[in-house]
Amino acid sequence: MSSRIAAVDVGNDSIKAIFGEVEYELNIPNIVARDTEDRPVIGIEELDNKNPLEGIHIKVHSPALKENNAIYRVGHLATKSSSATELDPGSAKSEEDQTLVMLFATLALDAVNEKNSNSFPRMKNVIDANYTLGTGLPLREVKEGKDAGYRSKFVGSVHQVEFLVTPKYQGLKVNIKFNEVKIYPEGFAAYINLVMDNNLKIINKDLIDKRIIIQDIGGLSTDIAVIKNRNVDDDKAQGFNLGVSESLEAIREEIRSKHGIELDSRRDVVEIITRKNDRNHIMVKGSRTSVHDITDRILLELAKKQYRLLRNVWQKNSQTEICYFVGGGANVLKEYIKTLNNNLDGYNIEFFEDEKESIWMMANAYYKLITDFVRKTEKPKPPQEPVKN
Repeated sequence: MSSRIAAVDVGNDSIKAIFGEVEYELNIPNIVARDTEDRPVIGIEELDNKNPLEGIHIKVHSPALKENNAIYRVGHLATKSSSATELDPGSAKSEEDQTLVMLFATLALDAVNEKNSNSFPRMKNVIDANYTLGTGLPLREVKEGKDAGYRSKFVGSVHQVEFLVTPKYQGLKVNIKFNEVKIYPEGFAAYINLVMDNNLKIINKDLIDKRIIIQDIGGLSTDIAVIKNRNVDDDKAQGFNLGVSESLEAIREEIRSKHGIELDSRRDVVEIITRKNDRNHIMVKGSRTSVHDITDRILLELAKKQYRLLRNVWQKNSQTEICYFVGGGANVLKEYIKTLNNNLDGYNIEFFEDEKESIWMMANAYYKLITDFVRKTEKPKPPQEPVKN
């Protein structure tokens, strides 16, 4: 069976995935909610006219899960549930069922996509999908050796996703197998994405031999990779249990207590903070209301902690030439960290002004690495015999 390339970044805020020849992308909020098999739907006869990504309702069977055969609402649909869960600060990505549920759901959504009908065999309502997966874990978890156990959860087993009350895909089952799984440290992946294109050709010669710090701010953790001689310095690389999730939760709670407004998820808070128009404003009883006082106070405090991490690492690596801030958390804290740096130490720091480039950096890096792996391991096709008359 042919194997399809999948590069998946299981971010705390959302899943970013790239498939095949970069012809398909998925971005799904990393939120799940336990559910029942027959979720009520208004206008069930119109279900197939709706967007499947707005109504992901699945049953997941996998020997890798602690809770097998559980039923979930996933992504946007889960945000509407009172029992929605997001990954908690301090949790290990490699040990959470939610990480696997989201990853399997994402692959299943690719497998059932009509454009991929020729990629995988299908018998009635069952699709057999085979993937070569590139994904990653925070540096802290890799340094603790958790990547081997995480990889073992995928390989050698069949993982089934059954679509229940999901638009267009109701009743379909996807059996997922893995031809190969590569787990990359997130800091190293960020470096690869900075200096190389999709064919791993060097595109940023100015950076290739510089001493670089990459500070990747995620939802649950911060990875700081120290790059020297074109490699991540394993001894200097560090992971910290400091992300933006707790601060986003604090903003959400203060908005609720002060203004009586219930936001569905942390993602709603991110949108309020980062959107182009009406940034740091919400609607209260139909009136546009500023929440600048809340967001500025809480995010500035977090930015100070992140800046302290940068200062400590830079002091121990005094010949560093530049620090790149990457990840969704860096996008949220960008203006606060820039202001602190201008007023304090004035380090040579850089952010990605292109919001998508920063948020999709890990998925892009995993794609580059896994496609390079496939290229190197594919057996060259034998030369064809000349046609005889």
